[in-house]
Amino acid sequence: MKPTIAITIGDPTGVGPEVVLKALTDRKIKQLCTPVVLGDEAVLKHISAKCKMQIANCKIINLSHLNPKKLTPGKPDKICAKAMMTYIEEAVFMALGSDIDAIVTGPISKEAINKAGYKFHGHTEFLAHLTNTKDFRMMLAGKNLKVILVTIHESIKSVPKLLTKENVFKTIKITDDTFRRYFGLKKPRIAIAALNPHAGEGGLFGDEEKRIIFPAIQKARRLGINASDPLPPDTLFYRAVKNKEFDCVVCMYHDQGLIPLKLLHFEDGVNVTLGLPIIRTSVDHGTAYDIAWKGIANPASMKAAIKMAVEMVKRKKGEK
Repeated sequence: MKPTIAITIGDPTGVGPEVVLKALTDRKIKQLCTPVVLGDEAVLKHISAKCKMQIANCKIINLSHLNPKKLTPGKPDKICAKAMMTYIEEAVFMALGSDIDAIVTGPISKEAINKAGYKFHGHTEFLAHLTNTKDFRMMLAGKNLKVILVTIHESIKSVPKLLTKENVFKTIKITDDTFRRYFGLKKPRIAIAALNPHAGEGGLFGDEEKRIIFPAIQKARRLGINASDPLPPDTLFYRAVKNKEFDCVVCMYHDQGLIPLKLLHFEDGVNVTLGLPIIRTSVDHGTAYDIAWKGIANPASMKAAIKMAVEMVKRKKGEK
């Protein structure tokens, strides 16, 4: 049987509804899974008509009652913020109850949800809260590169203070578990990016590699995990992408991993939350307010997120 995938439309005033509509009119996507859309039916119909798109023949669970004629593309209000979070909540409850096999999420506005009173930096933290998950990590993935972050949405000045031996170790361990369970690798080759230039140059440019990162790697290796030494980031990504030396790269902070990832997979990158008791993938782009409701949004990332969710479900179930 095909996996059942819940797809949330994200911010109703962003490009989320449009990329969902476009992805689900692709016959290949419908052949891979049974999609269930969580969102606002009136908004979907309005955007479909406005952008001259079809609404795919699939189940839509209407979870909000917005008036699309009173909404302004690119300008969400508190009601929209509540709606986009409601879609996520329902998807998580369905996944925890085994009503669906995985969740694929559309983009939300971090600014809008915070103004509405939600104290979360984004999807990842909210999903961890809903599933009562303490140890979770963000992975950004494409065909040629997969990066996992030790710290996520933090200021650069905060990163060195947030890096601990335990945080780095847990990231490596969660990465190894995920690639074994969901990507079919018996012993994933995990590259570890150093924090400092030239991996600290023996302590000349910083001692985090010697004091924090390498001890975490040693702890992981004692469990049989195939993790590299801390490697200079300026050459590491070339080795991972061009030489195919590694299956993924553990990065110390947000932009360290996302700059190379988006250089290679700007249109078809996928955001995956590791460590959750459910499978969740997402588009690797924002709400794109400047092009919302114009019919020109690219659905490539949404399609890739759905495909990756399906692949992860099949691996989990032991299928090829």
